[in-house]
Amino acid sequence: MSRINTNISSLQAIHTLTKNNADLNMRLQRLSTGLKINTGKDAPAGLIASEALRSEINGINQAIDNSQRAGNVINTAEGALSEVSSLLLEVQSLTNQAANTGALSPDEIKANQLQVDAILNSVNRISNTTQFNGVKLLNGQLDYSTSGVAASALANVQINSAKLPENGTMQVVVQVTGSAKTGEVTFAQAGLAANNPITIEIAGNTGTEQLSFAGSTHTSAIAFAVNQLRDATGVSATTSGANGLKLDSTGYGSKQFVSVKTINGTFLNTKNNGTDGTVTINGEKADVDGLSASVRNDSLDATITLDHSFAQTLATKNFYITGGGAKFQIGESVNRQGQTDIGVSSVSTSKLGDGVAGYLSSMASGGANSLVSGNTIAAQKIIDAAVRQVATIRGRLGAFQKDVLDTNVNSLNVALENVTSSESDIRDADFASETAAMTRAQILVQANTSVLAQANASPQNVLSLLRGG
Repeated sequence: MSRINTNISSLQAIHTLTKNNADLNMRLQRLSTGLKINTGKDAPAGLIASEALRSEINGINQAIDNSQRAGNVINTAEGALSEVSSLLLEVQSLTNQAANTGALSPDEIKANQLQVDAILNSVNRISNTTQFNGVKLLNGQLDYSTSGVAASALANVQINSAKLPENGTMQVVVQVTGSAKTGEVTFAQAGLAANNPITIEIAGNTGTEQLSFAGSTHTSAIAFAVNQLRDATGVSATTSGANGLKLDSTGYGSKQFVSVKTINGTFLNTKNNGTDGTVTINGEKADVDGLSASVRNDSLDATITLDHSFAQTLATKNFYITGGGAKFQIGESVNRQGQTDIGVSSVSTSKLGDGVAGYLSSMASGGANSLVSGNTIAAQKIIDAAVRQVATIRGRLGAFQKDVLDTNVNSLNVALENVTSSESDIRDADFASETAAMTRAQILVQANTSVLAQANASPQNVLSLLRGG
């Protein structure tokens, strides 16, 4: 039939042409943007998955940047600590030279003291000025703050790392369940027999010395002689009516010992080691070395030095970590698992050393352990403690950088590759496929246009009927 009011062929051609034009426009858009999904209607489910992956990619990229920035902070601190370590070694050399009093004049020792004073000032300057983007790194600003520490029980508390609740505090419970003991040897007599002169060898963790005593020597005289050399041997002596003479190691724990060997006469031939205490920190069994108890887990890394009286008492003490430390966001999501913490203690001269040997500041002019005072043995112990302290901080920072930050960057880079690949599969356009589809759409649009022209011309055939009449 022939109709002129309604051209069904034209409508069909227009409908098909519209579809082909839409397909061509979609192909052109994909090729121009490089994306297969440009709007939600292109692939609703794919868009949701793609946006989630894009969010994860951004988080991973920022976590990598955060880790690298944290590494820069550690490098800055490490460089300063390396210089402090070099300065301490120079102090050690000057102290060793000053101890050579038989060959050095007092003026030369004073000159060494001037150098020591300059070095101590440099250490304090480094401690107070080392910073990264305005944050002081070595003056104690990144150390942890505590409250409620009972100094009579906990001689020293060193918090290396603590994962505190956000804007919260952490309670630390220290419980002694087994006593720490010194190495101990007893001689249960009031003195030596009249016909028993002796020569004995006393040995401890610090060294070995020989002592000789005449017959009839009272134990109090033996104790006095042993105590005169306690710094050289690491062995101290006490007397009591019940035990006669008791020799103890000056330190506590299984590594401490007392050895007595008789060279001449009749006395003792024995050796005894101390005992490490048994300690738990927040319910976890601590690693104990003498009076030092340490625990290391994901939430807390701490070393606590117990007072000797508390270490021999089955008791519990607690304190709180209230803040401080350096927190680094190294995960792709902001949560507790994606954060890591580390504390950096001060390296000023008033903090380097320990409560037993003394602190580095005491080696300054006028101090109890200055080179001029002649206490070079005590000064050497302070330097040894300070060198170990700085080396320990450098070691912890190095381990943090190598085993936490660097490994985190490596794992994040692998994750970034995989997540980016997955997101690309969902969202990115395949140019080969899209080019082929565009060519097909172009041909169909051209063909549809030609067909539409034919369909629009079809009603004109009706005119032939009129002319025929």
